[in-house]
Amino acid sequence: MIRALNSAASGMNAQQLNVDSIANNLANSGTAGFKARRAQFQDLVYQSMIQPGASSSTQTTMPAGLQIGLGTRTVSNEIIFTQGNMAQTDNSLDMAIQGKGFFQVRRTTGELAYTRAGTFQLDRNGSMVTAEGDPIEPQITIPANAQNLTIGQDGTVSYNLPGQNASQKAGQIQLANFQNPAGLNSIGNSLFMPTDASGDPQVGTPGGAEGLGTVLQGYTEQSNVNVVEEFVNLIQSQRAYEANSRVVKAADEMYQQVNQISQ
Repeated sequence: MIRALNSAASGMNAQQLNVDSIANNLANSGTAGFKARRAQFQDLVYQSMIQPGASSSTQTTMPAGLQIGLGTRTVSNEIIFTQGNMAQTDNSLDMAIQGKGFFQVRRTTGELAYTRAGTFQLDRNGSMVTAEGDPIEPQITIPANAQNLTIGQDGTVSYNLPGQNASQKAGQIQLANFQNPAGLNSIGNSLFMPTDASGDPQVGTPGGAEGLGTVLQGYTEQSNVNVVEEFVNLIQSQRAYEANSRVVKAADEMYQQVNQISQ
């Protein structure tokens, strides 16, 4: 009965973390470039009362043992990097990545961070920056009198100057990808940082031989959260939590009866 209480309590704790993850997914269902997380669970150690394969006689062994599990735990909530829907905007600086890859962003600390949110603007110096003011890497500067800003699928940024027909090249957007994107560390503001699990970034030209995606100007990638699916997951998590709470109640009633017998 004590084992049942502890196992059920571990199940309730695991479902609480699952609901926390689902709540964050739903809260960011409208966040550009957001990637949903999925909780994963793992059973805990087992108490072996009879070891499977143990000798039952001099010539036979037990075909099945007697092992009591001691509950569950949340082992991870990996990032799901499926493609989100594309939303058209009126901002010529907005970009979406069709396929694999991340925009590179230079943080104020000097570190490079990575994002799928291509909502960019210009700062007072004409540099392309994120909503927090962090410039993209490599840095691209647009003159104040630039016209007809164009961003090609290969990341080439060009513009026209007044009175000139020939276009001017402002720079080349580079994308980065990782061997294991699910191992990236989320730091907020739709930014990710590399870890030992993700591996080092592989930088290249959009649509190039590195297998990186292409850039789509005037669009942003929306969150890949499936609201209907998240609500289904929420109901399942609620039912699992409720079932574990009933186990706690049943074990408590059994334990109460044992105490009454001893009296």
